[in-house]
Amino acid sequence: MTTFRTPADAAEARAIQDTLRARVVLDEPGPPPGTGRATGVDVAYDDEHDVVVAAAVVLDAVTLDVVAETTAVGRVTFPYIPGLLAFREIPTVLAALEALPIDPGLVVCDGYGRAHPRRFGLASHLGVLTGLPVIGVAKNPFTFTYEPPGPRRGDFSPLLDGDEEVGRALRTQDGTKPVYVSVGHRTGLDNACAHTLLLARDFRQPETTRRADALCRQALREATA
Repeated sequence: MTTFRTPADAAEARAIQDTLRARVVLDEPGPPPGTGRATGVDVAYDDEHDVVVAAAVVLDAVTLDVVAETTAVGRVTFPYIPGLLAFREIPTVLAALEALPIDPGLVVCDGYGRAHPRRFGLASHLGVLTGLPVIGVAKNPFTFTYEPPGPRRGDFSPLLDGDEEVGRALRTQDGTKPVYVSVGHRTGLDNACAHTLLLARDFRQPETTRRADALCRQALREATA
């Protein structure tokens, strides 16, 4: 079981990020797009009751059929601080992933990897702790600049911090807003974008994210009923 210790405060959390960031693997391409399995993870909160629910949904990467799914319920043990969201989410996400009966394959987070001010968002943190290939696909950019990509599915533009490309704004459907793709761990950016397009076959968001979002919201309603 992967161990996780909740930091005492923001300073300790940032120190943990700095330490773990050195373990991110950036020189592996990752699993070939359209093969194996892809697993979406997402969380839902009830702040009134300090409850967080995580879902992990495993899809066949070719058919996008669900082959396994789990949820886990936890307590919110770290405050909301921009840039440190992973410390609120990862313990429960880890529990959901570890409850899966099969290998998750590529993990897709609704969040960031390298596209993070400290270059260590949720996707990178989760990848380092589990050793799994992980990418981040976010609905909104996080403080970085980009030019709007072209209007067609597959068009993209670099997500920039100064001159550094930390991710890409990727159009997954004609005429819709882009999503923001970044590397988490053990996957290249080209591969991350290719996976995202294949998983976003019918909607703006990858099917992994859509399924995990729906499942964790349902589980939260049940947990707080």
